Amino acid sequence: MSAKRRVLVADDNPLMRKMLCKMFAGHETLEICEEAVNGQEAVEKARWCNPDLVILDFSMPVLNGLEAAKLIRQIHPKVPIILFTQHAGLFSETTPRPVSITRVVSKSQPQTLTAHAEDVLSAT
Repeated sequence: MSAKRRVLVADDNPLMRKMLCKMFAGHETLEICEEAVNGQEAVEKARWCNPDLVILDFSMPVLNGLEAAKLIRQIHPKVPIILFTQHAGLFSETTPRPVSITRVVSKSQPQTLTAHAEDVLSAT
């Protein structure tokens, strides 16, 4: 059996982080390696936890998800980044997503997050 892929999760809502940790707990191929409460903390933790995937909330204090994604992309240029947001409508098919973001997933469909995570990781 191969090692699990490491996921860094950043969301300022403690209930959302807890829900995400539960979603990934016991997952066959994915595990949470670190949690962050804001974008700046996500960047700092990405430096040392060496994630295989980063999941960022869009609306966070200190640095928002897009700002954090740009900085994380500089540290880990090939690591996929999912923007997990209630503002997914801002990133429609007619509006290009920022280049630092691999995929946008709506918080209104949290049950799809692990499938999206597996999908973007399979492309790496």
